Amino acid sequence: MGQDNNDGQNTGIKKEFFGDLSFEVIVLFIFGFFMLIFGALLFKIHTGELPYTPDSTYGLFLVIISLQIIALGRTPFGDLRRSWMVIIIGTCTTAAGMTACFIPGFLSEFVRILAGVMLLFGGISLLLQLILSEDKAKQWLAVPGVLRHLTLACALVYIISAVLGIITLLPGIAGDTLTAAVLLVYGVCIFYLAFCLHKTNTTYPQEENSLPESPSPEKESLLFSGAEIPLQVAIIIPVGFLLMLLGFLLVPVNLGIVPFSPDGQLGLLMVVMAIQMLALGETPAGECRRSWLLMGIGVAFAGAGIYSCVVPGILTGTLASLIGFLNIAGGVILLLKRFGPVLLNRGKTEAEHPPMPPVLKNLFIIQTILNFVSIGFGASMFLPGIIPGMVVAGILVVNGVLIFAMASIVLKIDRMLAAGMTEQT
Repeated sequence: MGQDNNDGQNTGIKKEFFGDLSFEVIVLFIFGFFMLIFGALLFKIHTGELPYTPDSTYGLFLVIISLQIIALGRTPFGDLRRSWMVIIIGTCTTAAGMTACFIPGFLSEFVRILAGVMLLFGGISLLLQLILSEDKAKQWLAVPGVLRHLTLACALVYIISAVLGIITLLPGIAGDTLTAAVLLVYGVCIFYLAFCLHKTNTTYPQEENSLPESPSPEKESLLFSGAEIPLQVAIIIPVGFLLMLLGFLLVPVNLGIVPFSPDGQLGLLMVVMAIQMLALGETPAGECRRSWLLMGIGVAFAGAGIYSCVVPGILTGTLASLIGFLNIAGGVILLLKRFGPVLLNRGKTEAEHPPMPPVLKNLFIIQTILNFVSIGFGASMFLPGIIPGMVVAGILVVNGVLIFAMASIVLKIDRMLAAGMTEQT
């Protein structure tokens, strides 16, 4: 009897920490983790013990911020309704961040200034909204408990964001040691904000993810119309874009026209993979229930990716082997999962094994091709001199196109299910 009670309590704890963990809280956690790691490494970078790549550091910052813009409509300057225009803006900032990670020296000044503007003016804008808005600090401070902590956490994060924005826009205004200390404090404050936001979402679920009301459909253009896409699709859009952009950029890289940063590439892939694990429970081997083990693996992946983006040349071989293994193993496992039952049940009649609807059949085909492409990409990590670079570029572009095709089919299936539920009601 005692064991049963403990199991029930453990299940409740897992649901509280994992089932109710919002995407915004997870991105904040990764962002805070990024700032802590960057701050800690900056002490050794300052003494010359470690190398440093500012391009991929700023690039990773922009990609993490862009994920929130695309998935939630949360920008550095405030919350917006997630429209197609907002998604396009988020995709553009994603492209800038990814390009900085892949091609060092190409967008160095641009990404530094863009990151500084987001931090400085975003911090000031959000702080003013917090103070002046009728439904934020004024209301929150009147309620004892977590909302008061949320007000303090927001204020601290916004103020330090503005300070870091000044440091970013005016290099040399603060020494590396002071900057590192500010980054560490910033990371701690972001963790505090993530915790407060999670507690607020569970205590006041009706307030979670509240966004400005949508205008009437007849008054808005297509670009500014609401983008009704599920979180899973919103997250894989940047993944598909990442792979396509990387594939296209590898063409001039292989021709020797532009330089390339394998550390930025591998680090960014690891961080995006970690966010998918933490937010959706998606792994290279398929979807898994979020657990302490999976969350720990996701945090480890994020840490390794962040380290690789900030400090080049140390984890390159390890991450290449890990990503190669995960892609090959994941592709093989998913193919076995997909075709194993089919082969075992091939003797059944059509009545016992009815045919798939066309939309599911298309999804089945695309997922199968994606698995083979994943295996090919994984093999390229282990055989860089044998598989030509142009072939790898083609594999990545095809992978990105297939991910967009899969996202389109998932959206179609969601609409069909929604329409079916509407008809039933």
